[in-house]
Amino acid sequence: MKFNAIKVLALAAASLAATPQADACTSLIAAKGATADGSVMITYAADSHNLYGELYNQPAADHPKGAMRKVVEWDTGKPLGEIPEVRHTYATIGNMNEHGLAISESTWGGREELVDSTGVIDYGSLIYIALQRAKTAREAIKVMTDLVKEHGYASSGESFSIADPEEAWIMELIGKGGKDKGAVWVAMKVPDGYISGHANHSRIHQFPLKDKENCLYSPDVIKFARQQGYFDGKDEDFSFSRAYAVYDGGALRGCDGRVWAFYNKFTPGMEKYLPWVLRGEGDVLPLWVKPAKPVDAADMKWMMRDHFENTPLDMNNDIGAGPYACPYRWRPLTYDVDSVTYTHERAIATQQTGFSFVAQLNDANPDGMKGLLWFGTDDANTSVYLPIFCSVSRPPHELAHGNGDMNTLSWDSNFWVNNYVANQAYNRYSQMIPDIRRVQSSLEDSIAADVKVALRTFGEFDAATRADLTQHLADTWASKATKAYKNLGDFLFVKYLDGNAKKVDENGKFIYSPEGMPVYPEFPGYDERYYRTIVKETGDHFKVVEPAPVK
Repeated sequence: MKFNAIKVLALAAASLAATPQADACTSLIAAKGATADGSVMITYAADSHNLYGELYNQPAADHPKGAMRKVVEWDTGKPLGEIPEVRHTYATIGNMNEHGLAISESTWGGREELVDSTGVIDYGSLIYIALQRAKTAREAIKVMTDLVKEHGYASSGESFSIADPEEAWIMELIGKGGKDKGAVWVAMKVPDGYISGHANHSRIHQFPLKDKENCLYSPDVIKFARQQGYFDGKDEDFSFSRAYAVYDGGALRGCDGRVWAFYNKFTPGMEKYLPWVLRGEGDVLPLWVKPAKPVDAADMKWMMRDHFENTPLDMNNDIGAGPYACPYRWRPLTYDVDSVTYTHERAIATQQTGFSFVAQLNDANPDGMKGLLWFGTDDANTSVYLPIFCSVSRPPHELAHGNGDMNTLSWDSNFWVNNYVANQAYNRYSQMIPDIRRVQSSLEDSIAADVKVALRTFGEFDAATRADLTQHLADTWASKATKAYKNLGDFLFVKYLDGNAKKVDENGKFIYSPEGMPVYPEFPGYDERYYRTIVKETGDHFKVVEPAPVK
């Protein structure tokens, strides 16, 4: 599909300053057949400058007839109303339930006039209510769409990744602005063997109108667009994205660019879509692509740490990276120079992540272990992914609600110690990241080994014992990783004190002289480009001039 109606740089400022860029999320998908072990995987980076990284949970429960459930807006804590409760709700841990159903999202806003201020169900409540009421992805789609049809949808345009151990779906949904109750939506099953993703821009264009096995949609999704003047062509040419989303530079470079990075990592030939990402020209980025080889959980974790490395959008290389090749840019992302608007890149990995995860769902695993949430807090790039199986009944203390908040530092909170490490690295990234990778990789390798043993051995036990064992695994690694990162943060503070770099041995231990004194530190300074930039801007101002010889 060709599209060249957008000029990115001229329009980038409007979108990059909008809400989805301030509180933006990324979700990547790998369907069964695209993964090395037959899992279905979805990821989530919950990005917001005011979201605390913690692990939510809700125990399974039975409810009396006539019971009501309060609905509270996830983003704000604002009460939205009440809805009837179902007789039984499933246990949830994070964005996964006891049956191995997982759901993630990204907001794309869409047409402002379609926000319904009278709706009762916001996008966050939609996720967590569905996890309590559905066992499979298809059931979740029905629960979610029935909820907004009956009670109204209180949020703006949204994409959801909805997956179980067999299937992965993308569903896109937007309200009707009070013009009619409910929402218009489309859900498409990601084909086996393919990868997909969404990142704050609507991704579903044309969809098969007669393939009810792989595509579901609201009956009025096209009719409503016609009524509102969003579309006037043939049904088979209808694009959900074109009708209901807003197209501008931020929606492409800042959003589709992240999905492109995922595709580019695993599928050859993705450079053909760079004109779309950069200028809104040429072929539209596909909804899914086939990877050259199967991906595994480690691939998905490292993809969540991506900053466009080794691509034309690499954030380590331009002058904005500073003298320490830091792939981060502080907000706002857009800026004006001589009345021209420019933008920094928006990568998958970002400093304002509250929490992220890789959900690995596999029906071949024992009951209670079919869903595995690799869960991390703060910036995915520097965090450690912890093992949370779907039978875990409560968050480990280090991840629990109430252990600190955005304004309350807690040294046994996983979120706060990860921030302790990451925020030091942002200042001297190229120097500190090798020390961080050493500890991070060691922890994740050990966790992966323990999970492998657990999957091989826990199936021998009864369900209650298996649940206890998975809880112990989660508690153990949350504690170990949090303590290790507190020690890592202390190490970074001491090693890089005052712009120096203290000497350490191959085991990361500080070196002392034979007399027991700390050896003299090194002075790593800045990179060559930094020095050249100083000379370019100041000329001979700082030039060392040798005085004339004294006679």
